[in-house]
Amino acid sequence: MARPVTLFTGQWADLPFTEMVQKTKGFGYDGIELACWGDHFEVDKALAEDDYCDNKREALDQAGLQCHAISAHLAGQAVLDHIDERHQAILPDYVWGDGDPDGVNQRAAEELKNTAKAAQKFGVEVVNGFTGSSIWHLLYSFPPVPPSMIDAGFDLLAERFNPILDVFGECGVRFALEVHPTEIAFDIYTAERALEALDHRPEFGFNFDPSHLIWQGVDPVKFLRRFHDRIYHVHIKDALVTLDGMSGINCSHLNFGDPRRGWDFRSPGRGGVNFEEIIRALNDLGYNGPLSIEWEDSGMDREFGAAEACAFTKKLDFSPSTRAFDAAFDDAND
Repeated sequence: MARPVTLFTGQWADLPFTEMVQKTKGFGYDGIELACWGDHFEVDKALAEDDYCDNKREALDQAGLQCHAISAHLAGQAVLDHIDERHQAILPDYVWGDGDPDGVNQRAAEELKNTAKAAQKFGVEVVNGFTGSSIWHLLYSFPPVPPSMIDAGFDLLAERFNPILDVFGECGVRFALEVHPTEIAFDIYTAERALEALDHRPEFGFNFDPSHLIWQGVDPVKFLRRFHDRIYHVHIKDALVTLDGMSGINCSHLNFGDPRRGWDFRSPGRGGVNFEEIIRALNDLGYNGPLSIEWEDSGMDREFGAAEACAFTKKLDFSPSTRAFDAAFDDAND
């Protein structure tokens, strides 16, 4: 099983699409997961311009790169979030508008609907992304949080995402939530609640990313096996817990890359994720989709890291066995 190894361009959006394509090929990747920001994949242009998607595909084909998914994390974050000044930096001007919170929520939801239409036009069947969360700030239950407030957060997910998922269904595209702190689903139990809130609609599943699970103490392999039929896409990303008795797991308001943090992201293979067991679990699940590297390591040159991560992942991946290792004894006895 030679799963395609792809590179997610979200952390490379400062580079133009044409340069990113050439770098991705040069790093040794089989494909690319295009972020819906920068000029890598612009949803408004994909729908407005007849040749936009064709031109993107032609550029990828010429470079010999596959594309199985596009990613709308930034717009998705604004669907459920309480909007504040932080969101202006991550949203297109036409989604931010005048910054009125209700309007931003509504326009972000419309952007996700349009992303499904653009994905269909581009010929991909998965849109990865975020949902945001109206209840993330209630994580620590003090002042005491009544269950009704948490229920309301999942009710809001159903209210805002069911119309979005209707469009995904019409387009034959699936939405893959990257289970992640600050999203409505950030671990196994909240992922279960999200599925329940959406009546287990087939349009809604997960972009599996182990890095966001291990620092919380969640077993990534248990996640895979629990949601075996909802793994629509896979990110290869690593993290390392670095607790030293000074900073806790909540990281003391220290930003990524600060060595005082209690955990941080690492280049794949240099952190705490057991990728061996993840590959074995993916084989058991029959997952044949991309292994898409989301490269984030504040302590390493990103071009060195991207090339190393590609080689690491290609060496890591292997096909499941088609027979028991001792089947020869059975053959001899036939």
